[in-house]
Amino acid sequence: MSFLDVAEDTARGTVTLTVRVQPRASKDQLGGAIEGALKIRLCAPAVENRANEALVEFLADLLKRPKSAVRIQSGEHGRTKRVEISGVTRQQILNLLQTEA
Repeated sequence: MSFLDVAEDTARGTVTLTVRVQPRASKDQLGGAIEGALKIRLCAPAVENRANEALVEFLADLLKRPKSAVRIQSGEHGRTKRVEISGVTRQQILNLLQTEA
């Protein structure tokens, strides 16, 4: 398993992680960890904010959280993004890689 950089703020109940998005993939899926980031493949194209919307929806569904709990902090116009998720723990994020393997 590759190293995944996940910061947890227990006072606020949030985790922050780096995500590397691959738009226009054949299906929405996790792609493991790459250079400290969680790689996510999305069907949506990277135009008109569709990949960002798909990313928020994918992570919300995967972690069983409302879409409002997932927020893109930075990287809205690039493939590498910082994402903050409310109501989950660092361990839940790391467990995603275990189930994906």
